[in-house]
Amino acid sequence: MDWIYWVLLAAVAICFVSFTYHFIRLVRLGRPRDLSRKAGNTGPAIVYSFTSAMSPANKESAFMHLPTYTAGIIFHIATFVSLATLVLILADVPLSHVFRMLLVSTAFAGSVSGLAILVKRIVDKKLRTLSNPDDYISNLLVTVFQLLTGLALLFDSLYPAYLLLTALLFLYMPVGKLKHIIYFFAARYHLGFFYGWRNVWPPR
Repeated sequence: MDWIYWVLLAAVAICFVSFTYHFIRLVRLGRPRDLSRKAGNTGPAIVYSFTSAMSPANKESAFMHLPTYTAGIIFHIATFVSLATLVLILADVPLSHVFRMLLVSTAFAGSVSGLAILVKRIVDKKLRTLSNPDDYISNLLVTVFQLLTGLALLFDSLYPAYLLLTALLFLYMPVGKLKHIIYFFAARYHLGFFYGWRNVWPPR
């Protein structure tokens, strides 16, 4: 089974190098250039973009679809917990029964949420029209990753399948929409800069 660890390590290295490239590219691009006359302060607007602007109360796409928004939050939390769990597993950190069951429950909750989001994307005609193959692949990979994370904590025999799927996930991250792990922060920064420059954010 040693070769599986090497495959996973290679996938993580490729993902890291690619993300480093994207990060350096973003840094080199620097701040947005806005040729309009400055009307406000960008600093508070950028802070608002990363905080209150993400609240369901201030996002039409959220407060009009609270179940989906909640499922998305659970899905993302479970993703980060599952990635942390991967580190614990690879480091062979001993886990108490209670902590292990907490990780399992979180991973399963995330996979259920991911599946619900995937089904909605397939069933809802508007979402289906806006979707492309990457939307389905990204969702499915993360959902299965979370599911196998929970199962691998319960059944050692699933480790090979879990590690191979994880390697595939890391290889796909830099080429699909999952690279928003990097671009999310730049997007929120640019959004805050844009509306702060025009004195729209933060709202008064």
